Parts: sequence; structure tokens; C-alpha cells
Amino acid sequence: TAPTCNWSTNGYRLPSEAEWEKAARGGGSGQRFSWGDTITHSQANYNSSASFSYDVSPTRSYHPTYATGAMPYTSPVGSFTANGYGLYDMTGNVEEWCWDWYGATYYQDGAADPRGPDTGNNRVMRGGSWGIPTNYQRFSHRTTNPPGTASSGAGLRPARSINSGSATT
Repeated sequence: TAPTCNWSTNGYRLPSEAEWEKAARGGGSGQRFSWGDTITHSQANYNSSASFSYDVSPTRSYHPTYATGAMPYTSPVGSFTANGYGLYDMTGNVEEWCWDWYGATYYQDGAADPRGPDTGNNRVMRGGSWGIPTNYQRFSHRTTNPPGTASSGAGLRPARSINSGSATT
């Protein structure tokens, strides 16, 4: 049987997609990133591209600090400024698994703190990674993978349910 999530019990779990986005925004709203609408290598570990006007990094391709060997790699936690909630690397570094199954109309029904479909083939991943281009780094970008997919650009950030089912990351 597929694993299930008891949202009202205490403990650690993957965040819902909505929880992940709220944590990533760090208390802000209406911007591509927690710090504003442009991005550079001084703010995140990602694959810079001149194809996007909001990528104003003076260096292109992989982050020069973390592309020193045969293959680029993740940056240590704390290499970049934390967001408004004190969370690091919510943009770039690794894509993060969310609990939600992918649904094409997610967020379109106007629900507060929505959760994805009850079943599916792919789980949602958010946050971009060191190896993918600029447009995948925006908070609004969503990608999917089947559970169990391994990648050097994937990771997770647990959420913790506390008493009433509210979460903190």
C-alpha cells in the first residue's frame, strides 16, 4: 500500500506544496524570489542563463564556486542569505520533494492551504536546483517526478506538524 499522511498528528513529514511555498517566500509575496524579482549567483546556487531578463548574474552557467570539479555540486547550508523566516536555500541548490501528488489545476480553486490530489503518479518538487536554468528557480515553478526517483539535484526539507496540524519547516 502507498504511504499516507496523518496531517493532525505530531511528527515530521514532507511539507504540502502550499506549506513549502509559504516557507520559501519567507513572509513576502508577489515576487519571483524571497529577496526580489532578479537573481544572481551571489543569491543562489543555480544554472544562470541569459535567456531570462531577470537573471542578472555577471557569470553564466553553473555557479562558479560549486563547479570546480568534473560535475557541479550543492553548496553548503548557509552559503547564501536566509529568507525572512531564517530558512536557507529555498531557491536553487536542490529541488525539494513535497507530499502532494501533482495536479494540473493546483491553486486554481482558490482554496486556503490546499493539498494536492489524493492519488497520482508523480509527486511535486519545488525550489529549483544547482543544475537547472533560471526559470526553474522561481517560487511559482513546479516540477514532478515519480516517488523514488533519485537525482543529484533532489533533496527534501521536512515539515513538522505540531498539535493542531499546523506546520513549521
